[in-house]
Amino acid sequence: MIIPRPTRLTRLPGRFTFDATTALRAPDGALGAAGLLRTLLAPATGLPLPVSSDGAVVLAVDPGLRGLGVEGYELSVDPDAVLLRAAHRQGLLRGVQTLRQLLPAEALSAGPVTGVPWRVPCVRITDVPRYAWRGALIDVARRFQPLPYLKRFTDLLALHKLNVLHLHLTDDQGWRMPVAALPRLTEVGGTRARTMAGRAGSGTFDDVPHSGAYTAAELRDLVAYAAERGVTVVPEIEMPGHVRSALAAYPELGNVPGRALDVWTEWGVCEQVLGMHDEALDFCRTVLGEVMDVFPSRYVHVGGDECPVTEWERTPAARQRAAELGLPAPKALHGWFLGRIGSFLLESGRTPLCWAEDSGTLPREFTVMPWRDAAHGLAAARRGHDVVMAPHRATYLDYPQTGDPGEPLGQAGEIVDVAAVHRGSGPPPWEPEAAARVLGTQAQLWTEFVPTAEHAEYLLFPRLCALADRAWNPAGTWAADVLPALHAHTARLTALGIRHGHLPPVPEPAPEPDP
Repeated sequence: MIIPRPTRLTRLPGRFTFDATTALRAPDGALGAAGLLRTLLAPATGLPLPVSSDGAVVLAVDPGLRGLGVEGYELSVDPDAVLLRAAHRQGLLRGVQTLRQLLPAEALSAGPVTGVPWRVPCVRITDVPRYAWRGALIDVARRFQPLPYLKRFTDLLALHKLNVLHLHLTDDQGWRMPVAALPRLTEVGGTRARTMAGRAGSGTFDDVPHSGAYTAAELRDLVAYAAERGVTVVPEIEMPGHVRSALAAYPELGNVPGRALDVWTEWGVCEQVLGMHDEALDFCRTVLGEVMDVFPSRYVHVGGDECPVTEWERTPAARQRAAELGLPAPKALHGWFLGRIGSFLLESGRTPLCWAEDSGTLPREFTVMPWRDAAHGLAAARRGHDVVMAPHRATYLDYPQTGDPGEPLGQAGEIVDVAAVHRGSGPPPWEPEAAARVLGTQAQLWTEFVPTAEHAEYLLFPRLCALADRAWNPAGTWAADVLPALHAHTARLTALGIRHGHLPPVPEPAPEPDP
């Protein structure tokens, strides 16, 4: 009943007990994983788990286990010993999370728990993920979340063997990324005057300002914290659309000289976008330069979606730019712009990443995230792009989980229940050449209608658990394998203090036929 379910598990007789005498043996390369296990178990168990040359719990990096890949591991639990091995450090970190889940659910509690024997069943596990990219996006642009919560969010990802934290740092409604050369981005762009209290277009607002921004030191701290848990933080800076907060801070970046804009307070697609002049390109390079200084991730997300071209079509400067470049129409400036930004990232040793709507004008070096539907992903893969699948009908967790009137306010238009997440986040049924381009999948939590961290976790769980299971181990059936495991996993969510969302009941087994 581990989530995600291991790819191969054999239950054996007996149990191993962690107690005050239990020590860890961690040869070179395994000390970080041993330290993480001690850190994670200490709050509930109080066990010291010192490192010792004769410890009964052994964690070891064995380069000879190449068949396990970067994140695979082998775990053997006997009554007298535990052996966790992997070819790489990342595999040990994944195995640590499995060991946590083999313990009673109370081991995940934030405070001391007494009267619980800390036993794990004897097992043999060999576990290798299906996908290399297993992520979750949290939108801190629309709703700022302080650093302590981002660390909790990271811990929750790591528990479920998700390895990418996609940090959506900027949008029309807020700018959270510090840029020393452009301080007004956070000073002005980091505050909006009010927030919607009803659905988009309802005209209902709370009239309470919302603000927040990170320091570079906080973001570096988050990157290091996540790395210790095997999670990579991928930053996203939206461009050339979804930039109203930047235009509020620096109006000269837009298409109408002298225009004053506020930080947007609506939801949807804003018509104001970056101008296609050199100043805007220089701005983007400056911002991305500081982003790359803070985030070592190979991938840098530049948004690229939902960019209306109305302003370019109306603006003489944009029309002239398109003509000088020999482009057929101003709308082609979108692909030209992303190509220039992509080249800048590639020259800096990074891989550009963007939302896929029409990737036909992008260099193949772009990795794309198709969010509208799987067909966009297939088209991109056939054009030679690597793909991270993010179809909104399966991975947007701000949609309601049920049609119950008591469900919290969410993005309108869809119901995405836990079964839909599981069904829609697995390997797509494409031809082998295109399927090989799929790096993985991730969930998205857009936060315009998510006012608190508790609300966020209600929306995330157990749907994020279903995605994590599907991305790691797509085998098994929903009713017989996955759903029972999710029900068992709710005890862990409760121990973590998560008020989780809806799970359907496990179907009754079919009756045996009469002889």
